[in-house]
Amino acid sequence: MADLFSKLKEEVKAQKPSIVFPECDDERIICAVKKLAEEELIVPVLIGSKTAMDAEIRALADKDLLKLRDPQNEPEMPKLIQALVERRKGKTDAKQAAEWLNDPCYFGTMLVYMHEADGLVSGAAHSTADTVRPALQIIKAQPGKKRISGAFILVKGNEELVFADCGINISPDSETLAEITVESAETARSFGIDPCIAMLSFSTKGSARGPEVDKITHALAIVKAEHPELLVDGELQFDAAYVPAVGDKKAPGSPVAGKANVFIFPNIDAGNIGYKMVQRLGGYTAVGPILQGLNKPVNDLSRGCSADDVYKLALITAKQAIMALEHHHV
Repeated sequence: MADLFSKLKEEVKAQKPSIVFPECDDERIICAVKKLAEEELIVPVLIGSKTAMDAEIRALADKDLLKLRDPQNEPEMPKLIQALVERRKGKTDAKQAAEWLNDPCYFGTMLVYMHEADGLVSGAAHSTADTVRPALQIIKAQPGKKRISGAFILVKGNEELVFADCGINISPDSETLAEITVESAETARSFGIDPCIAMLSFSTKGSARGPEVDKITHALAIVKAEHPELLVDGELQFDAAYVPAVGDKKAPGSPVAGKANVFIFPNIDAGNIGYKMVQRLGGYTAVGPILQGLNKPVNDLSRGCSADDVYKLALITAKQAIMALEHHHV
């Protein structure tokens, strides 16, 4: 069975979407961008001055294998400023918009909004807030979606798991958890994972009581009412969700216990700690956070990422971009 990233490479190479990288002065970004350009998988768009780039990057740009865009030398800047003012509907004037667009993250996000690029990957050197804020202000959530959330795909051999929310919503209520669950099922499906969803807790099926448990059972009821087609159960402890023998014992008859591949965490503490433990102690590759619920794909790297993490998140972003384009053409 071809692993997730081999499949992604084949899919994206046929379409070659353009992905923006605002952090041109980070070595991990440059290393990943060179590889992506040389393999002709995507068209990387680096934000920065051509004269500041190394000879290899300039050579790839001269061959049209990547694009360079410099906010300080951008012929379309007046058009971008005007479009940003219009998008902000009176909340941002031209002076403020011009200041924002000098920032590589805002400039790159605006290129995605203006259909001049198909997606964006940032966060190697910036905080999650620096990546997410421009996306929320310019690209915004999909119609009907109230929240965005952050999912990780964890890969080890042929095993592929989805963890959410590990990066955005600090203490989600039941309605938010329900939305995260539905979004995460869509993310799983889009990467060839048939979602079997566990809503995690410190309790399994009433083994403990309290408002934290009630929050999960209420979220489960919302998901089941609105999306009866989803295979989802809760509340489940992680061992009951993941280990068949424990699932049989703690949650007999559950369609999910012992078989889950999508794990919904009750809060950001559990999600963020959980994915990092699985990554560092369990030896899984953790790719993300993939931002769920946005109109266009913008994804956030962990500041502890490697060049390989950048490469893999770029492939995931490219796949999301292809799906977004297909969705708009339907």
